[in-house]
Amino acid sequence: MTLLGKGNAHLASAALKKYRERFRTVGLYENTIYPGIKVVLEELRNNGCSLAVATAKPTVFARRIIEHFGLTDFFDSVDGSELDGTRADKTELIRHILCRDHIACSDAVMIGDREHDMIGARKNGIPGIGVLWGYGSKAELVNAGAQFCVETPQDLTDAVRALSIT
Repeated sequence: MTLLGKGNAHLASAALKKYRERFRTVGLYENTIYPGIKVVLEELRNNGCSLAVATAKPTVFARRIIEHFGLTDFFDSVDGSELDGTRADKTELIRHILCRDHIACSDAVMIGDREHDMIGARKNGIPGIGVLWGYGSKAELVNAGAQFCVETPQDLTDAVRALSIT
């Protein structure tokens, strides 16, 4: 709707259908794992952190991506939106995970690369760590409420530790 305009809902629906058609077979695998991520995930797990994915991508695709790239064993859960738009809002998605898994806000942190991640964290009363190797800028993340912004995956464990989550 943003790209096509509010008066073109029929075009937005058709565009989304085409996007998902390609994404479900090819696009979801057109990713790469950032260097150092597996080491950081393993270190966080070894430090006693439970890890969950909260993504804007539909759950069905997110789980396939995590599995395809060999990351399944690092995460306790992988959640995103549903194809019908349920939990498309990051605040709602984070709240869902916290409630479903009985996670206290004092035991949680959101790590993300966009303002939606930091806004969702803030609205759920949890700290947010912005990562600067993703799509968002430092200004975007800080303005949305990130407590820390880290430049490399290796900096994540120190930021999580500083929040006393581990």
